Amino acid sequence: MDSYRDFPSEFELAADTAEPQDSSIAPIGTDERRMHVRAYNYWVSLLDGRDYPSIEDLEPGDLVDFAPHSVLLDFTSGEEPATPYVGVAIREECDIVDEVRTIGDVPSRSLLSRLTDHYMQIIANRAPVGFEAEFENQRGDNLCYRGILMPFSSDGDTIDFIYGVINWKKVEPDGDERPAQVAATAELQPEVDEEEPLELTQALAVEANAASDEQALDDDSELIGLDENAGLADRLWAARESAEAVKAADGRSRQALYRALARAYDFALASLAEPDDYAELLDDSGVKAQARAPMTPIVKLVFGIEYDKARLTEFAAALSYGERQGVEFGGFLAFIEAQAGGLKALVAAERQARRPEPRPDTRTEQARQRLRSARALSLDEIRSEDEFALVLTRRSDDGNHRAVAILDDPALVERAIRKAGA
Repeated sequence: MDSYRDFPSEFELAADTAEPQDSSIAPIGTDERRMHVRAYNYWVSLLDGRDYPSIEDLEPGDLVDFAPHSVLLDFTSGEEPATPYVGVAIREECDIVDEVRTIGDVPSRSLLSRLTDHYMQIIANRAPVGFEAEFENQRGDNLCYRGILMPFSSDGDTIDFIYGVINWKKVEPDGDERPAQVAATAELQPEVDEEEPLELTQALAVEANAASDEQALDDDSELIGLDENAGLADRLWAARESAEAVKAADGRSRQALYRALARAYDFALASLAEPDDYAELLDDSGVKAQARAPMTPIVKLVFGIEYDKARLTEFAAALSYGERQGVEFGGFLAFIEAQAGGLKALVAAERQARRPEPRPDTRTEQARQRLRSARALSLDEIRSEDEFALVLTRRSDDGNHRAVAILDDPALVERAIRKAGA
């Protein structure tokens, strides 16, 4: 049975030097975990200020570190995603002999099917997605595996390629007991199986606890009262009390979180009117002001420096978007509750607003201008000792295309061959 979960935060935090907190997961392989961090870092290195790296910068077969364990999905055909590249290690594990042209050709119950099954999550998240699971393959072997899928684009906006890297370990059974690796994975992440719901008593207990937590948080909210003349320290205290209630509920109450963010927002606005007092609070808490990210110290003061950094980043983005939209004092709670996607919608909107305007591609336009005036070539003039050559044509006034240049780029020629011969 597959046990699946995303772990994007592992990559977002760039934990390429971090060791697993639990040594029991080492049998699954610390090297392969680092492989996926390296793959993510490679993806980041290709961004160059864009939302997605260009597919022109990726040549899967040339990436010695990942090539055997990688696969490339191509969505440009508009039909079933093509698989122009499948690494040799994946082919051997999946007993692939024939050509795999599309994901429809991927053998069922194979390791490759585990990787390609998750590609829709990339489309939904529009960001790299990591995953790990265990399953029984086509030979009856039990495998623990980890993988990451990363989006690429041919136009800088559309996700029309996905590059995946996956690694695995075979689990050797020991009598009737569960293998140590599988047990370690189970301890690390509870299994998720929609076909095995909670028992009724468990479900009722969960519901009762959630209701109790929500009522306790409501009571806390009523006890915290601030008038319009409240000082900055009092507003910080109120925001912190709300944040502590969120922590006590272990993040199960969305309303409690929204109330805490609303108080943090009011504290942020109040700090603008009392900069000296705000600077003193920062100094007392050991938090530094950040001119380029003014809401980051606000959420650190409210939720604590040691709070989850990824969550603090989200909170700061949501508050910044409220400020960007001119939300007035006392209006943030209604503002966030009115958003269809709540907190996530505000975070996404702020990140979108921060993205720089795309830089004009002047080099491409200059190259077009030169080729428009270039002399047409006869195919007899093309000299190449290679078996295949890639020729660029230009449409003439009579509607016919004529050659204007030969592209002496082996990697580009190879890519064209794969595309044309698919």
